[in-house]
Amino acid sequence: MTEDTTLAALLSRLGGLDRQRRHIVAIAGAPASGKSRIAAWLDERIADAAVLPMDGFHYDDAVLEARDLLPRKGAPATFDVDGLAHMLARLAADDGRDIAVPVFDRGLEISRAGGRIIPPKARLILCEGNYLLLDDPAWTALAPFFDLTIMVTASLDLIETRLARRWQDHPEAQRKMQENDLPNARLVMRASRPADLRLRNDDDAA
Repeated sequence: MTEDTTLAALLSRLGGLDRQRRHIVAIAGAPASGKSRIAAWLDERIADAAVLPMDGFHYDDAVLEARDLLPRKGAPATFDVDGLAHMLARLAADDGRDIAVPVFDRGLEISRAGGRIIPPKARLILCEGNYLLLDDPAWTALAPFFDLTIMVTASLDLIETRLARRWQDHPEAQRKMQENDLPNARLVMRASRPADLRLRNDDDAA
């Protein structure tokens, strides 16, 4: 059964995990739910944490264009979920080596391979992304890697407000919101598996 939590309680729980082995925590949520900010907040306060963003596993625009998926960039089919699974397996192996992970550059709208190094001393991996708990065979394959799962929630109205702010300077803001981001948000809300913990994020600044 999903338990409600707070940021303070979550920080305490994650900080108290046994460091003899590496733990991988999933932080899921709809677009603009605030999951990336929460992962970054936790990362700043937990000395041996590291963030693995799901967004680093976006397919390149050339691949999306060839598959007629470019207008839906950000939807589940536009991510290399198998690549993410392999990366989680490498991190879970905890073999004492540095691991280079990809990160998504929002300024360039592309993923940069090897954009971040996760060192052996990182004992807590904060994997954050929209679809980590999606009830779909491709995504449920990730479940065995997660020691704890967290769903960040916010009302759809608040998510729409945040998205409008995010895209306010983009010439196709309304199309991006109505034809892509909001359908993706509804999908996460409707079709995600129950998380261990639910964190409500009603901070309008998120």
